[in-house]
Amino acid sequence: MTSAKIVTTREIGLTSTDGPAPAPCKVRWWILRLAELLARLGGRSGKPKGLAVIRMDGIGDMVLFRRSLDHYADVFGVDPADITVIGCRAWAELADGLFEGYTVHAIDEHRFHKKPGYRFQVARWLYGQHFRVVVLDSFFRKPLMADSLMLIAEAEAVVTSVPWLSPKTEKMFAYSLSRATTLVDTGDYPVHETIRHYRFLSAVAGREIAPESVRLSWDGGPSPVTGNEPYVVLNFGSNEYGRRWPLEKYLETARWLLDQGYRAVFSGAKNDTVHSAEIAAALTSDQVIDLIGKTTVPGLMDLLKHASAVLTNDTGPAHLAIALGVPTLVLVGGGHFGSFVPYPDAVCPSTARFLNVEMDCYHCFWGCHLRADEKASFPCVAAIEPSDVQAVLSELLA
Repeated sequence: MTSAKIVTTREIGLTSTDGPAPAPCKVRWWILRLAELLARLGGRSGKPKGLAVIRMDGIGDMVLFRRSLDHYADVFGVDPADITVIGCRAWAELADGLFEGYTVHAIDEHRFHKKPGYRFQVARWLYGQHFRVVVLDSFFRKPLMADSLMLIAEAEAVVTSVPWLSPKTEKMFAYSLSRATTLVDTGDYPVHETIRHYRFLSAVAGREIAPESVRLSWDGGPSPVTGNEPYVVLNFGSNEYGRRWPLEKYLETARWLLDQGYRAVFSGAKNDTVHSAEIAAALTSDQVIDLIGKTTVPGLMDLLKHASAVLTNDTGPAHLAIALGVPTLVLVGGGHFGSFVPYPDAVCPSTARFLNVEMDCYHCFWGCHLRADEKASFPCVAAIEPSDVQAVLSELLA
């Protein structure tokens, strides 16, 4: 594994000196920063204690990070019980099952980003915790989200990584990164997030910590699908419409699965229920089960865990299924190819497969100029053929 290195903001070209950078001249930044500063009124008591890990990202990012967390106690010299993970409401329901031995404090990331009043409440709580160390190692992150939390904590030690930088965010990141006590460069884009987590830990520890495959231990409960007949989950949705393999190709694959003797279970978010009627009209078999918008996040875990296989777009449930050890095929586009999917061999479980059709415009960061409208599939995703999907599923189901 290529080693990460500890750097300064001057060394990476963000500042001309090694001292704190000036505040950016952005009105929104100042409005939100004022709410954070007001939260400090009245001070705080006691000695600094404990370590806060900031994970203001989605379900998939959480999965890629989770296993590296178990090295934090050793690397930072703290007891696991003194580690608090500050995470998102999106996966808060999984905290008890996946973060046993740690404290998890969930934040509504959308309200924190948009509502100064809620931001003040969060800031008051976080500042009052008086953490001794705060750690933030996300590469793709928003400066007014995770970095704001890092600054609010005002910990004795601030250990963070160099994020993805753009002309739009450089000044805001210069402000936060120049106030870190330890800044780690985990490498240029693209590097898979799992590899970055272990590079980060290796740099802080001063020794090599080998990357590990994703893995989640989930006791949960029975599948929400009743009966003993095997089923395959078709996770056809995604927050970004472009990452969705065309629905008609999912329907074609569902027909093939029915012919192979498997039930086809469609899963998705509540906003995906608009497709339920189309699915029902196209697939009249009683072996097709519509659970779109009908499962909680823990219920989704139970559904995935008991499946014979999972076919999914590049989205959070893809990482959940892979980490649960379920045979999983992920259909991959080229927006930031290699950063999240596909998994590199060093951390890829034997049950995971990825399909993609490479194009010259890969690494567009999903700023696709080739699709017809904002709800159309990206051409690189739409180009994946059902015959290729069926071939890989046959292998996984064998």
